[in-house]
Amino acid sequence: MIKIHATAEVSNPELIGDGTFVWNNTQIRENVRVGEECVIAKNVYIDHDVVIGSRVKIQNNCSIYYGVEIEEGAFIGPHVVFTNDKFPRAINPNGGLKASTDWEMSKTLIKYGASIGANATILCGITLGKFCLIGSGSVVTKSVPDFALYLGNPAKFKAWVCKCGRILPKSGCEVCHTTMEAVNANTNK
Repeated sequence: MIKIHATAEVSNPELIGDGTFVWNNTQIRENVRVGEECVIAKNVYIDHDVVIGSRVKIQNNCSIYYGVEIEEGAFIGPHVVFTNDKFPRAINPNGGLKASTDWEMSKTLIKYGASIGANATILCGITLGKFCLIGSGSVVTKSVPDFALYLGNPAKFKAWVCKCGRILPKSGCEVCHTTMEAVNANTNK
């Protein structure tokens, strides 16, 4: 059973998986596919044709635009913004208002288990790797490898992290048992 708050605006509720919660003042546009057991918090905007896997948490006030795909188990922190056009303009070179067909959308992929901290901005046309961690307030301008911690503006590599999000010691994580060998196997494909 899905739960959709009375103030939420959901174009195709039949495309939302079982056990998903959609909270107040959220807008989910046409043809958005959402997996099972997701939490979509207050005041989230999800543009048309976005794909969201199962067990994804999207916190308050996020903007997720057309062209974004979020795989299972990802965490999207409060106020995260995804872009979808590398050359945005309101008008065409002739001064006329751009139509929806004038936009040059670039796809963005957020892989399994990735986490994005509060107030981060994710530029379009990139991939965020499995279990990567993006620090709060970061501006991500290029693809991020699996298990990498990226911070800053522009975001840069800081360290390797484990599946539970801690900086990975050379000896491996005592909590989730992620090892540097596992990280290397994923990042050297």
